[in-house]
Amino acid sequence: AAEHLFNLKFAAKELNRNSKKCDKEEKAEKAKIKKAIQKGNMEVARIHAENAIRQKNQAINFLRMSARVDAVAARVQTAVTMGKVTKSMAGVVKSMDATLKSMNLEKISALMDKFEHQFETLDVQTQQMEDTMIVCLNCMEQLSLCAIPQGAKRAIPREVLSEREIY
Repeated sequence: AAEHLFNLKFAAKELNRNSKKCDKEEKAEKAKIKKAIQKGNMEVARIHAENAIRQKNQAINFLRMSARVDAVAARVQTAVTMGKVTKSMAGVVKSMDATLKSMNLEKISALMDKFEHQFETLDVQTQQMEDTMIVCLNCMEQLSLCAIPQGAKRAIPREVLSEREIY
């Protein structure tokens, strides 16, 4: 499970890098639009505008997928952590059985302290996982709000043209 967790985190970072790369390529395409407009070549400007829109869509899709993979990684992390805690708790319960049979008060007290410590650790880890999941869900929600509207193909050339005060 640890190897899968590593692979998921690696994939999320790779998707995030691809998103940033697409953002840079979108900016480069917008610069090409401006140059084409300055030269009066509107057909080339439209082609670069379509490329810019495609790059923007890809960036959003990469970012969205990165957030999803990150959410899955958080769930896997929770499962791994819970598995470790469960295994540890099982060991404590076995020790409790043996200690209670011997009725040694010092051993029982030490075991109860260990048991309480395990529960405190579980509470902290559970809270961290819940906080992580909330952050991931908020990010995914915000990403879904960033969808490009239907008129986006016209919006980018107009945006560039309005910057140049041509439109």
